[in-house]
Amino acid sequence: MRFEDVYITSTGAFFPGAPVDNDAIDRFIAPINAMSLRIKRRILGENGIQTRHYAIDEQGRSLYTCAGLAAQAVRACLGADPEAALRDIDLLAAATSSGDLILPGFANMLQAELQAPAMTTASHHGVCASGMAALQHAALALEHGQHRQAVVATAEFPSRLFKRSRFAPGGYDADFDAHFLRWMLSDGAGAWRLARQPGTGIALKLEHLHLRSFSGELPLCMQAGRAPDGTLWGDYDDFSQADAAGAMLLRQDIRLLPQLFDVATHEYVKLAQAGAIDPSRVDHFLCHYSSERFAPVVRQCLELAQLDIPQERWYSNLRVRGNLGSASIFTMLDDFLRERAPKPGDNILLFVPESGRFTVAFALLKVVDGTAPTREQAAPTLRAAVAPSPIPLPEPPHAADEAAQLPEVARLLRELALIWHDYRSRVWQTTLVRKILDGSVGKPDYVAWMEQWVPQVRQGSLWMRKAADHLTPRYAILRDTVHHHADDEQYDYNVLFEDYRNAGGEVASLDDLRRNPGGEALNAYLHARAAQPDALGLLGAMYIIEGTGQRIVPALLPLLRKRLGFLGRSFSFLAYHGENDVAHLGRWLAAVETALAIGGRAIADEIIEDARHTAALYARQLEMIR
Repeated sequence: MRFEDVYITSTGAFFPGAPVDNDAIDRFIAPINAMSLRIKRRILGENGIQTRHYAIDEQGRSLYTCAGLAAQAVRACLGADPEAALRDIDLLAAATSSGDLILPGFANMLQAELQAPAMTTASHHGVCASGMAALQHAALALEHGQHRQAVVATAEFPSRLFKRSRFAPGGYDADFDAHFLRWMLSDGAGAWRLARQPGTGIALKLEHLHLRSFSGELPLCMQAGRAPDGTLWGDYDDFSQADAAGAMLLRQDIRLLPQLFDVATHEYVKLAQAGAIDPSRVDHFLCHYSSERFAPVVRQCLELAQLDIPQERWYSNLRVRGNLGSASIFTMLDDFLRERAPKPGDNILLFVPESGRFTVAFALLKVVDGTAPTREQAAPTLRAAVAPSPIPLPEPPHAADEAAQLPEVARLLRELALIWHDYRSRVWQTTLVRKILDGSVGKPDYVAWMEQWVPQVRQGSLWMRKAADHLTPRYAILRDTVHHHADDEQYDYNVLFEDYRNAGGEVASLDDLRRNPGGEALNAYLHARAAQPDALGLLGAMYIIEGTGQRIVPALLPLLRKRLGFLGRSFSFLAYHGENDVAHLGRWLAAVETALAIGGRAIADEIIEDARHTAALYARQLEMIR
């Protein structure tokens, strides 16, 4: 979504109390048992956070309200006379996941805290991306002339949920998912002022904003209000029972986090292919990640597609501020402007992935200032005193022209990313996966899935060997690699058939298993292609098939074990598939690079085409499992 007349004219942030380092954290949020202590050491060792802020004292008493934190950030944003500045604001959009009251809306509570005059308010409740949703609401209202100026404010106060008294021995025996976020989240608030004109001095022009939720496809990852057994907090006879059952604790299923980065990375590739984002022209990249452990994951996923942004252009305040949820990107931009002093003409890309139920947000900003002040004048708070003259963003290059100039490996990976993005979405919406996600999956569903999968995996080893045997001398160098992979597939289907039998499958012989029409169509297509000389396009089929094992199966396996654990030793193949497909994909990439070095663009086009057909047929096979 492109914008023409929306500017961020000032920013502000507020962090309660003095910074709390890792040695002092126990005075506020203490480990309560051996498991808690181990989790703390592990999480702090991975996330890179050195200090954070808490709005509670060492006795667990609140020193602020969440609305009070947001009000402090708004005042910092509006400058020396915030009361006078508020009279020019006619829209207040606010976001949080930890408001003070269940209702009314957070924006109304913030307006009251500020004692602001009458204005339009909009409350956005959610997790990390809720702040970006509030930004989109305000930007659209300004762009269409409904309002003149707006304030977007975010605040988080999670320490109230994590204080020692809530996890005291003798109370609810919290599980790992409930302990995890205690060592991740911090308190604080951020605010931005938006206007239809840049005002006096430096401003950030909002060029593009992309906000997309995948909640209709993917499972719940981060939540508060649901007990481990699935009971909702409002369904208990009284609130004490809900609390005793652990329904009021904030939980994160970290096993699902790779799905978030899979979705976010492919959405980024999609935007780049469409010309909405040009990584080569991004001068500063502000990435909201909850742990430094995930930063290399994001980088490595983009390097091969030549969509990476050099490390020196990255900025994060995670180490000193901690993870502030919806307020993270707002406070990050404020800290960035004070520390880095971006120049007029610089492009700033904001990236916010949300793990609640998976939402991805990107925003592209351009630094503008008519008189091009010095870096010292431009730095602190975007409040210089000169008339602006916005520097327009050049039109992005045509996606097809840009792709034509890319090395074939990069072009291929970008195209495959788009195919995978659509395929993944389709798979997550199948009846089978829906049953796994909502817990209604039963033994017959699992057995029916295995009856389709066993012959498919068995045929995989056959069509791979057929393809290897039909390689001409030009591509003979790949023959051993393909045969090696086919050998793995033969082991795979034997393990899978044993799982099928352990789960209660009644078919005694592999030869008696029959695929549904979708599976038959997929099998026929793969064998027909493998019979053709130099069918290197089947590397695209392998990308889809192996990717399913690496990216989708690991997310489903814990849910299957939770619901069907009574099946015992029936999940060996799923566990093996998820763990070993990383190595399989590494082998796949080496084969792709070799094939492209010999056959060039023509082979890349074949790989793309076979990936597209395989994705459609594989999804259809899964859709027909009822």
